[in-house]
Order: sequence, then C-alpha cells, then structure tokens
Amino acid sequence: MHNKTNRKLDALNYHSKGRPGKIQVVPTKPTDTQRDLSMAYSPGVAEPCLRIAENVDDVYKYTAKGNLVGVISNGTAVLGLGNIGPEASKPVMEGKGLLFKIYADIDVFDLEINAKTPDEFVAIVKALEPTFGGINLEDISAPTCFEIERRLKAEMKIPVMHDDQHGTAIISGAALINACEIQGKKLDKIKMVVNGAGAAAISCSRMYLSLGVKQENMVMFDINGLITPERTDLDEIRLQFATSRKDIKTLADGMKNADVFVGLSAGNVVTADMLKTMAKNPIVFAMANPEPEIAYDIAHAARKDIIMATGRSDFPNQVNNVLGFPYIFRGALDVRATAINEEMKIAAVNAIACIAKKPVPEAVNLAYNTKNIKFGREYIIPKPMDQRLIIEVSSAVAKAAIDSGVAREVITDWDAYVEELRSRVGMDDRIMRTLTNKAKQNPKRIVFAEADTYKILKAAQIIKEEGIATPILLGNEATIRRIMRENDLYLDDVQIIDPKDGCAANTQKYADHLYSKRQRRGVSLHESKKLMADRNYYGASMVQFGEADALISGLTKDYVTTIKPALQIIGTEEGINRVAGMYMMLTQKGPVFFGDTTVNVDPTVQELVDITVLIERSVKQFNITPRVAMLSYSNFGSNTGPIPDKTRETVQILHDKYPDMIVDGDMQANFALNPDLLKDNFPFSTLTGKPANTLIFPNLESGNIAYKLLQEIGGAEAVGPILLGLKKPVHVLQLGSSVREIVNMITIAVVDAQEKEAANTLKK
Repeated sequence: MHNKTNRKLDALNYHSKGRPGKIQVVPTKPTDTQRDLSMAYSPGVAEPCLRIAENVDDVYKYTAKGNLVGVISNGTAVLGLGNIGPEASKPVMEGKGLLFKIYADIDVFDLEINAKTPDEFVAIVKALEPTFGGINLEDISAPTCFEIERRLKAEMKIPVMHDDQHGTAIISGAALINACEIQGKKLDKIKMVVNGAGAAAISCSRMYLSLGVKQENMVMFDINGLITPERTDLDEIRLQFATSRKDIKTLADGMKNADVFVGLSAGNVVTADMLKTMAKNPIVFAMANPEPEIAYDIAHAARKDIIMATGRSDFPNQVNNVLGFPYIFRGALDVRATAINEEMKIAAVNAIACIAKKPVPEAVNLAYNTKNIKFGREYIIPKPMDQRLIIEVSSAVAKAAIDSGVAREVITDWDAYVEELRSRVGMDDRIMRTLTNKAKQNPKRIVFAEADTYKILKAAQIIKEEGIATPILLGNEATIRRIMRENDLYLDDVQIIDPKDGCAANTQKYADHLYSKRQRRGVSLHESKKLMADRNYYGASMVQFGEADALISGLTKDYVTTIKPALQIIGTEEGINRVAGMYMMLTQKGPVFFGDTTVNVDPTVQELVDITVLIERSVKQFNITPRVAMLSYSNFGSNTGPIPDKTRETVQILHDKYPDMIVDGDMQANFALNPDLLKDNFPFSTLTGKPANTLIFPNLESGNIAYKLLQEIGGAEAVGPILLGLKKPVHVLQLGSSVREIVNMITIAVVDAQEKEAANTLKK
C-alpha cells in the first residue's frame, strides 16, 4: 500500500513540477534579433503564405505540417479507466506525443475534443486536415471508434490510424508469424481462440485473417460468452466473428485442442487446466494489462512447450505498440501518404517480424544485459530499445505506400533516406534508457554514504522500486527513519548501518585492511579504526570486501573527501596509473563525453595520454565508438604556448601508440563538433565526416567550466562525474545533485559494477 501511494504521488509530481505537463512547443528557427522576428512573422511570413496560396502542396515545404501528427481523443475509453472525459485523457495524449517525438522525431499537437457522436467527432477532425500531416486516433470507445476511423479515412487525404485498434494488431501479427514458425504451425491451419471483442480484439482478428488465418478456425468470446449468430446483443462488426460450432459453450471448451489463444480482455480468466487441453506447442498471447489473462509463471509451469507473449515489460515477448506507431507514421509522413492502408500495415508486420530473425545488435544485448538474444520462444518480436525499428519499419511502410499508390512523394535514394532516419533521433539518444534496462537485468547493491539526506533516500526508494539496485544506507538510523517518516518514504526493509556505532559489523576487519595498506604512510591501527567511523571509509571498505557492489557519495562533501578513501582502500586498476573523472552530457544531438572535469588539475603530456586512453576505453563500454578531440585554443598548430604544445604532443603519442584510436587535435571546440567546419578548413583531420563525441580538455579548469556552462545555458543533462580507473566502482555525485541526477549516477554505477564483474569472471 505504501509503495502504491508513493508511486501515485511521484506520478502527480512528475506531471506537475516545473512546467506542467510533458510537452511544449519550441522554435526551430532563430528568434534572437528583430530581423529574425520580421522573417518569422510580419512582413516576411507573407512570402510563404503567397507561395502556398499558389500551390497548396507547398504547405509541406514552408510549414511543419509534414512532420506534425494530431493525437486526438474524446476520452471515452482511456487506458483501463473507461469514459473519464476529454480533459482527463490529456495526460495520456501528451504521453503519446512524447513517444512519437523520442522514437521517431515526429511533432505532435494533442487535441482532446468534447465530441461523443461520430458525426461531431468526424466534423471536428475533418476540419483540421489543413493543419496536420497525419491523425492518430486514441482512446475512443467501441463501436463508435470503428465508424469514426472508417469515415475519416474515406473523407481525409492524410494518414489516419486508430492505434488502439491497429497498433496491437500489427505487433501481435508479427509475433504470430514468428511464433507459428518456431512452433511448426501454419497460419491457415491453426485453431484460434480470441477472448475479448473490443476495438483491439476486432482489429487483431482482422489482421490475423489478412495474414492467412481461416475464419472458420477462429472463435471469439466477449464478456457475455461465445459470439454466435443467435445472439441479439451484438452489432454487425462483432457478428462477423460469430461461430456456429455447437461443441463450444464456454472458454474452457474453446481452448480444447486450440493452437493459439489471444487475450484482450481481463486478468486471470484462463487457468492452467485450460492450457493443458490446448494442442501441442501452444501459442498464448495474454495481453490484458496490468494483469494478463494468465500469469506468465503459471502458464510456463503448465506447458513447457508454450510460446507466450504479454503486454508487460517484465516478461519476454512484450506486445508493445511503441514497436509500431511511431515508425508507421514516420514512413507515411516521409512520402506524404494520403492514407495508412492495409498494404502499409502488412508491410509493418513483416518488417517487425523480420527484425526479430536477424542477429541482434550489441546495443540491444547491452540494454538487456545479455550476450546472445536470439530468435526463439522467448524472443519472437524485437525489443522496444532496438534502434533498427525506425529504419526497417519506416522504410517498409514508405515503400508500401509508394507501391500501393498512396504516396505523393517518391523516395529514390533509399540509402540517403536511411541516413536521414538515423539522424532524426540520433542513434545514441536513448543511452540512459538503454543503461537503465541493462541495470534492471542484474541489479547490484549500492551503498550510500550520505543516507541522512532526503535526496539520497528519495533516489534510493526510486531505484529500489524500479529494480535498478538494492540500496544500503549509511548513517544514524534514528535520523534516517525520521527523514523517511517526514517525507513519506518507504524503505523499511532496507539495510541501515551506522559506522559510528561501536558494534557495527566488520569495523575491525575494515580497519585491519586499511592499516595494512597505509601503515607506512603514517596511519596507525588505532587511527584506521577511527577512520572507519567516516562513512566514506566504511562504504569504500564494504565495496572492497564484496559486501556492496558500488559506493555513491559526494552530495554534501567535497570531491577530495569522497575520493581519498576510495584511493586508499580500493586503489586503481592494474596497469592504470591514475584515476580520471568523466561527464556524460546528454544533448539534443546525443551524448558527448567530457574529461577530465574533476580530478586532474593540470595534467602533463603523459597524464593526458593516460586520461585519454582511460576515457576512450570507458566510452566504448557504452557501446559507442569514441571520436576523440583534444581541445585547446589552437587549431593544428595555429598558435603556440604551453596548452596547444602539450595537446599536440599528446595527439602524436596517441597516434603512434594507439593507431586504432580515432583521435585528433589540437583543435578548438567548435571545429571538433562541426564536421562541415572541420572539413572545409582542415580536411586532413582524422575526425572529418562526423562530430567528435569525446572531448578531452587540457586542464580541469577548462573542462569543469565547459560542462557547467553547457548544463546551465545549453540545456544539456549532466551524468557524472563518472570516476574511472578504480579497481571497484565508486562514483561521486555533484555537490547538490538533483534526485534525477542521483538516479542516473546510480544507474551508471550498477552498469559499471556489472562490467567489472564480467571482466573479473573472464580473468578467472
């Protein structure tokens, strides 16, 4: 109960804090000067208006219409909440707009309209056709939704799709194709039971028929039982799926010898005994949310030969609409399609099915903390993190639109189109989502040295609830529990240790270890034991002895206070001469790594070499190819002085000793980040073609100033400092970090611990 209450509050705070809601409109053109404004509005805006008046298709050239989708609902069937009204549906529509943007770079206006009848709804949406490049209908009750979509598709010349119907149909259709292939079944032979007769179930059933399932082999149930011709409570749409079979009365009857069960109904309506009566190698799509029609573990206990899919992310084979709708609209918009037709939907089905059969990219394995995801019973459809979706699905949909004659623009250079798709979202922009997924696959124990602060406790609660890590709290227990009570934080079952307590476990063992390492550095055994009352020393010792997997500190302490115990107790990796600090800056163009921003004040040439090697290796662990720029105020010898001279010497050593490293300099930051500028002026550089993603600063001063300016003025999110070079994971927070920043840092620490654990396993 406590966790549910807290999650509700978190959700409300997420939507209300700062600027209310989840989306905003931002300018895409310069607006800084009076001339900019005169171009944007009067008098300059008259020119594109006149061009569009002469040729209405020029609206795609001069406005955002071609990349703008309307997400429209009347709030009559919102999630599982029912008819709660248009205003109450707005958070969902904003969320849908957010998914469109982050997965496919499609802009959205969400419109919640007070229109209950099909005539009202159609009239409003049809009048909006000049505004949008496409329409995504959402959360409209059945059977009204069928008529609304049918009429809008017939009367509008832009793509219209009701995702509640077709999204699930497309994703589960791909899953069905692959599941049948694995189970050795043919689509035209399978016997199918569909439980549920709402919009999604009807659309799914129609999709399965299009893929080859025979209607005489399909039976459908709704809340009132089997759909038969004799029933008088059904509309014409549902009666299309009526069966005349006399041997079936109940769902249990229908399940006997069935090959496939498709559930879009309610949780826990299917029993293990029902599954046991199904045919050999059954396929079960239990897609009710949040509770599937039968629990995953119960289903697998009943049938070892089963392939099962659900709507949940915590089980294999999640049927998630985000695998489809962003990319379907992306392809449709890019060819200015007049509709999303059956050919385009089938193309999406086949593209999604095909992706699952191909070797999985390392980035996907990284996200799910495995080395070998492969086509099989627990992987029949791609993962939402799969970056191939935007390329494969959007391209397939665009081609189908062209081939079926609904495209107003024809793509001729498909290679260029693929590059455009890559650049739209930046193939690395999902890095924190990827890392969070990876952390969840193998959570680690994180010890917090400053657990007597609200932010740390709030972050600890989040990572515990999300399954990212197991927190261990250091500090005075009475103080910690008081902060929990005052802020409604629920961490009752989390371990709390007070290092100042003379009875704290392992204190003597930790002190003996510190003494053995520092006895010739002026530290006595008595002093070692006193130092263990310091939570940074105690936490570092826990990590050293394997009683925790990583230490997080620094929220309220300066950097030196935090890092010194880690260096004394844990020490540096074998072959590493120094530690370094790196920030991952999450920018609109993807992550950029800054180093060294926290540890080495004025590194020498050799120290710069060591730092660069350490950071370059670390960037690779994020499954990103490092493109390293050594920064100064000079470009390739244009100036002399201590900084450009040592930077050029560093680059020469790196080129000689590490010929495979992509690195160049000395160079100014704008040349490092602007490939066109670099190519025009210094075409010989090894960094031409793409911007640098790893920036090595000549001293701590410049690096620290740069990341803080980018964070505050440039709108980048800073993750770090990520401490590199220690034998075991210790990570230091920025002084005064936000809860979000702490959670990001914990996620990095978990992934770091996973990587070090894997490396140590290989050594053994």
